[in-house]
Amino acid sequence: MRDTRESRLLLVLLIAIAFALITVDIRGGEDSPVDGARQAAATVFGPVENGVSGAVDPIGNAISAVRDSGKRHDRIGQLERENAALKAKLGSDDRNQSKIRQLDSMLKTAGAGQYGIKGAQVIAIGSAQGFSWTVTIDAGASDGLKRDMTVLNGQGLVGRVTTVGPNTATVLLANDPDFTVGTRMEKTDELGFASGQGDRPLRVQLLNGKAKVKKGDRLVTFGSQADKPFVPGVPVGKVVRVDPSGGDLTRTIYVEPYVGFTKLDIVGVVVQAPRTDPRDEVLPAKPAKPKPAPTVTVTATPSAPAGGGVDNGYEQ
Repeated sequence: MRDTRESRLLLVLLIAIAFALITVDIRGGEDSPVDGARQAAATVFGPVENGVSGAVDPIGNAISAVRDSGKRHDRIGQLERENAALKAKLGSDDRNQSKIRQLDSMLKTAGAGQYGIKGAQVIAIGSAQGFSWTVTIDAGASDGLKRDMTVLNGQGLVGRVTTVGPNTATVLLANDPDFTVGTRMEKTDELGFASGQGDRPLRVQLLNGKAKVKKGDRLVTFGSQADKPFVPGVPVGKVVRVDPSGGDLTRTIYVEPYVGFTKLDIVGVVVQAPRTDPRDEVLPAKPAKPKPAPTVTVTATPSAPAGGGVDNGYEQ
């Protein structure tokens, strides 16, 4: 069709009619007067639309798939983030559970010895350039801490407080070479002095050169005058080696400490000493020795010969 005045007028007229029909259809709702015509058109052009739709659907599906893929990717990313957050939370919960176990163990130790303690956490270790074994804890003078207080955890003796700040304190660990603590043997009450040797067992000099000691024997702190720097009864460790007695005035033994100094976390500073010496009460109960299985002796009786008779060596 050529672009003439008549064709333009016809186009405008058709557009006006279309808008009028749309308006009537919208206002009519379900009772629209053009509903019958629309259904007839659907009957005529439906098969054509289906065919065209069948040809176009693969492209539409591909576009939809790409769009949904993006949504799925976003969802996967969200799930991954949630999973990472959950793992972090679980890790945090595990860490909290570890702290709870440590705190519970320490409170049991303090309860057994009747020690009044102030709980703290290790927040730093000594300088790598130094030769001392020290840690810094997050409690200080504002928490009632003072120099020369005993430090313990759920396993036993950790060390003693050497420096106190307003909110932190430095603890000299029991395995430090400059550390010395009076000890007492379980049951025998043999006294000695334990000194730190770094990552090696504690070296203990017993005052009695003829003291009877064996591997597995256990030691606790003897205590100091006025309970500073050490309160009595704190578990120290167990004997792992005994030097032969050579008639000296003292005897040397080596003790594996109960405390793992490379993995300290929750500790307690003894701010109130017990009224009485707990002696061996704080030591854990020794495991019961397994009872030997009873031995049963079975005596076999030889069976009689066939025929029921007894073979006496004579012929019948």
